[in-house]
Amino acid sequence: MTGVEILITGRVQSVGFRACVRRIAESLIICGEVMNLTDGRVRVYAVTEPVILEKFISMLYSCPRAIIRDIRVREIEAAEYPDFSIRRGLF
Repeated sequence: MTGVEILITGRVQSVGFRACVRRIAESLIICGEVMNLTDGRVRVYAVTEPVILEKFISMLYSCPRAIIRDIRVREIEAAEYPDFSIRRGLF
């Protein structure tokens, strides 16, 4: 299992993006969390196999009303998550 932090920039807040990310993660059986950041980005922590991660990232572009400008991915230590959840933003 690989743990990653994904930072997404663009029009990704106040458009239902976090709910869309959760639906995609649940469909791929990915554990982790998604949250809004104060600077307008969205941060995702995901724990999954590398091949599933590639599919997950490509599917993020299909979220309606969101306009993704950039996605940055970095590997982190894989944490244990019981499921995939939406966390309240860091405001």
